[in-house]
Amino acid sequence: MNRNDLRRVDLNLLIVFETLMHERSVTRAAEKLFLGQPAISAALSRLRNLFDDPLFVRTGRSMEPSARAQEIFALLSPALDSISTAVSRAAEFDPATSNAVFRIGLSDDAEFALLPQLLKRVRAEAPGIVLVVRRVNYLLMPTLLASGEISVGVSYTSELPANAKRKVLRRSKPKLLRADSMPGSIGLDDFCARPHALVSFAGDLSGFIDEALEEIGRKRHVVLAVPQFNGLGSLLAGTDIVATVPDYTADALTAAGGLRAEDLPLQVRTFELHMAWRGAQDNDPAERWLRSRIQMFFGDPESL
Repeated sequence: MNRNDLRRVDLNLLIVFETLMHERSVTRAAEKLFLGQPAISAALSRLRNLFDDPLFVRTGRSMEPSARAQEIFALLSPALDSISTAVSRAAEFDPATSNAVFRIGLSDDAEFALLPQLLKRVRAEAPGIVLVVRRVNYLLMPTLLASGEISVGVSYTSELPANAKRKVLRRSKPKLLRADSMPGSIGLDDFCARPHALVSFAGDLSGFIDEALEEIGRKRHVVLAVPQFNGLGSLLAGTDIVATVPDYTADALTAAGGLRAEDLPLQVRTFELHMAWRGAQDNDPAERWLRSRIQMFFGDPESL
């Protein structure tokens, strides 16, 4: 096929194909693209004619792509990224007049401790835009970026989609939170003897603190696991329970009063908070503006 033949190809069909590859479901693809299921089914029929291949085979409730579909997707996805980048570069972005909708992913700690200041800045510069926040972690981030459900995310990350980009926003040092009125810092013996609370997205009862304690032959006792940081202060109030949280989360929690933060009585590693975004939107003026504001208010204060 030469480039003149591309005139008979509807670009919207390729968007439908990419969405079906991510969702593996006509119903979910229709919801994602804000179209009716008959429209997606009709587009799939045209795609099958265009590529002369079934493309998807139903297996139970899922639609599994054929070998030809996998081959097409490997070539098509970066091509659509390039088209998106080319169009984005031609667009202008004025935050003062924009009514754009940004879909971002934030880990619970980032949303709780860092989002409020970002929101104030965004509201001052771009009062017409809308922020849609999705909860992410290192497990959810790759899927949400790959599917386009978010354009940028802030979390601790590991694996990411091949076309995603990433940078370190800050290196976080854990802090110990306590609500009791006993003077002085907590030593290692008291730390191990105290009841502990932890914030765990998956409901785990152990984490990096337990790994560090095990290395020195010690243990702690976790009595509470909650899924989010909001409300942790009221849970610790009036108890001898302690909690280990990122330093920027400790700052937000202690600012409300009733809690104090101190260094841990053992050596633990620091953690990197990452910003990751879709490569297709790397040069999008609006997305670049948003990422610059995230860098400003989520990044290391020393780096500003």
